[in-house]
Amino acid sequence: MTSRIASWSLAAAALMTAGGAIAKLPAPSDDAKAKAAEAAAKAAWGGKVAGYQLCQSQDRVAARYLAEAKKAGKEQAPAATPPCADPGPYVAPTMAAAPAETASAPKK
Repeated sequence: MTSRIASWSLAAAALMTAGGAIAKLPAPSDDAKAKAAEAAAKAAWGGKVAGYQLCQSQDRVAARYLAEAKKAGKEQAPAATPPCADPGPYVAPTMAAAPAETASAPKK
């Protein structure tokens, strides 16, 4: 019985402490926002690269399948698909948009 009360008290105290700590986090600095934006841009570029590599892999598999089907005498017409779009090398986002956003902010 005593251990059950102690467990509940400890859980309640932890919840109260955690709620107060989360509510008092400061706003991120401009440097932190810039790093987050760059990380998001890099992740988006990585997703495009992964999609491009997947597209190339699917094209190779389809080409091999069609070649083997042709050898077996089961010639098939390839399906029309859009070409794979190469995302190119990673280019960091420019910070030119940031001053325009702050200039349009209302003055207090």
